[in-house]
Amino acid sequence: MPGSDTLLPTLIAAFAYLLGSVPTAVLVCHAMGLEDPRQLGSGNPGTTNVLRQGNRTAAILTLLGDVAKGVIAVSLARHAELGTAQTGLCALAVLLGHIFPLFGYMRGGKGVATTFGLCLALSPPLGLLALGIWLVLAAIGKTASLASVGTALVTPLATYILLPEHLGAIALICLLLIVRHRDNIRRLLKGTEHRL
Repeated sequence: MPGSDTLLPTLIAAFAYLLGSVPTAVLVCHAMGLEDPRQLGSGNPGTTNVLRQGNRTAAILTLLGDVAKGVIAVSLARHAELGTAQTGLCALAVLLGHIFPLFGYMRGGKGVATTFGLCLALSPPLGLLALGIWLVLAAIGKTASLASVGTALVTPLATYILLPEHLGAIALICLLLIVRHRDNIRRLLKGTEHRL
């Protein structure tokens, strides 16, 4: 069938976007009787903003759900034995779904947890290294956004060393993370950013 070689990758990429669009933080907060995280603090439906409500369980569930989105999307692409470029596209699609969700009026999260998940699925050493960098920077700077931006800057280098065939996709993903943190970067420069 003409075009059948592109049908499966297209379907998986579309599924990845839809999966990324699932608003984990909103669903968790709703299920636990908490306020919509989009109406509080930074307005970001992510782990850090959920944690600001004082509910660690909700924050952990949000984190796990967002990580799982990245893991599932990339694992599905790898299970289907898609090519490097197609797998990278699925990784990008799940992140775009998280950042610009179809189910959330295009108001999504920053994408850090989902990026950890897709990195873990692409290469467990890469994902664990990125997580380790984030934890070290968070411990030093006491600021989630600083840790996230720092990790996004270093991860492409780690990808070049550990997984060079996916450097293009990961570099683009990390660039998106930095752009999503532009307001945080401004507050960091002013010294007014929220601390952990």
